Amino acid sequence: MQLEIITPDATVYQGEVESAKFPGSNGSFQVLKDHAPLISSLAKGELSYKDADGEHNIIVDGGTVEVLNNQIIVLAESVIEEGQ
Repeated sequence: MQLEIITPDATVYQGEVESAKFPGSNGSFQVLKDHAPLISSLAKGELSYKDADGEHNIIVDGGTVEVLNNQIIVLAESVIEEGQ
């Protein structure tokens, strides 16, 4: 799957991932390959994704995520902290 994490200031991440977990406004959820189409609001919390280099975590301060045809686009209000 392709994941793109964008803030108003920059593209934080763009690449191929195996899975991604999101802090949804109504609870956290995970997206795997061939997930059903989805649009969700994000709460402040940890967004994590797994790529070829391992698992990565980013703290986002809310936003929106769209999942469609194995492409995930995250429009984050801001990224508070990045780490691995």
